Amino acid sequence: MSQTFYDIIILFFAYSFLAWLAETSVAAIKSKDFRNRGFASGPFCFIYGFTGVLLTVFLQELREDAFFLFLGSAAVATAIEWFTGKALEGMNQKRWWDYSGKKWNFDGYICLQYSVLWGIAGFLAVKYGNGFLLALYHLLPAMVEKAVVWGLTAVGLLDLAGTLMSVYHIEEKLPRVIRWNRRLQKWTIRFAANLSGRIENRIKKAYPSIAREEADAGEKAGEKCSITQLFWLFLIGAFVGDAVETLFCRITVGVWMSRSSLVWGHFSVVWGLAIALVTALLYRSKDKQEFHIFWIGTLLGGAYEYICSVFTELVFGKVFWDYSGMPFNLGGRINLLYCFFWGIAAVVWMKILYPKAIALIHMILKKTGRVLTLLLAVFIAVDVCVSILALVRYDSRGNGEEAVYKWEQIMDQYFDDGKMQQIYPNAMN
Repeated sequence: MSQTFYDIIILFFAYSFLAWLAETSVAAIKSKDFRNRGFASGPFCFIYGFTGVLLTVFLQELREDAFFLFLGSAAVATAIEWFTGKALEGMNQKRWWDYSGKKWNFDGYICLQYSVLWGIAGFLAVKYGNGFLLALYHLLPAMVEKAVVWGLTAVGLLDLAGTLMSVYHIEEKLPRVIRWNRRLQKWTIRFAANLSGRIENRIKKAYPSIAREEADAGEKAGEKCSITQLFWLFLIGAFVGDAVETLFCRITVGVWMSRSSLVWGHFSVVWGLAIALVTALLYRSKDKQEFHIFWIGTLLGGAYEYICSVFTELVFGKVFWDYSGMPFNLGGRINLLYCFFWGIAAVVWMKILYPKAIALIHMILKKTGRVLTLLLAVFIAVDVCVSILALVRYDSRGNGEEAVYKWEQIMDQYFDDGKMQQIYPNAMN
């Protein structure tokens, strides 16, 4: 069952609202006081809406396989929960939730019992929830459907903007947005049985770990990775990843095979993004034990590879890797052995290669300033754009579509089927 743009947006807000109801109600029961568990001012938990949409788009092919749908939902939702917790902590140096007191927790942000719960919830949402919610939505007249979607989008964007400004204490920048945000907050408070307090106080009350850490606000914020460093880490990871995969194919298959994601240069975007992401998320944990980093790398790596596989197939109409012939695979997109490889790679990177890479980046920046970084960033951006156009045209050409526009003719001239098969030998329809 495919969804339109409007279907996806309505599912996003539906799951955001339903999750807000569930979270707020559970918190109220536990504390004997009605507490709003949403991050925003309105009755929304946007991270749940995002997760619901992600599961809908990327796990749709598992609808008929209950076990793997449950497993995939648990893995993806757990990865999102961990990523969100680390990202929010990095945003203002505070923990928004803490499972340290629960059994089988990991890093205080995820734990086994909630992973199982996410798996069940994801299974129910993809298998039954989407159809039910969309059936209700499509009872509306067509014009009303679109009006509802655009209205909710406007409310959500303004709500999120006002909340972020409140968190960062920059209310004076856009006072109208803040005033609107506060009116929405007051409406939500009435709707939520007179929930009191402004956004910051409400968040502290709902998440006691934030209040506990207020006393430590004056402490050192800690090391951060700049955008420039992350770009260089992406570049290094993309190059090293391509080299490792090329060598691996030579050893296991006996042939030299291109593993690049781009039409110019030897760069694996999947590896580059993985290195940048794992560094941004784990650099504060780099001094922890190896098993900690290994299991996080295994979980996040598997979820990341699965999402990349579905994304590239949906966007470019090509399958760039297929593990169907390997044991313990999931839809041919990931397999247990390679998930362990992601875990090993995370340990090797954070414990051995990351310090050397940072030293190298500092040396390069010291000698070249930002000039080389800017030139390489422009090159990579152009390379990515041209690669996307070449892949789109490669797919449409394979479907028998003639070149109509100038850019299609250029792609046909410089990146014909022979050239594309050479660059992407594993790409299949």
